[in-house]
Amino acid sequence: MGTVEEESDESLFWMEILIEAGIVKEEKLHSLMKEVDEILAITVSSINTAKKRKK
Repeated sequence: MGTVEEESDESLFWMEILIEAGIVKEEKLHSLMKEVDEILAITVSSINTAKKRKK
């Protein structure tokens, strides 16, 4: 799950860079960025739940 978190975060970072650099318009990546945000939130929640259950 940690790898999923890292890769999702990095993907989001690079999409933001593409937008800021003017390479891709924000409208083209908006829905994809939203999905990555949702995946990231689910992953972080799963990690936190697993850590709580481990205790």
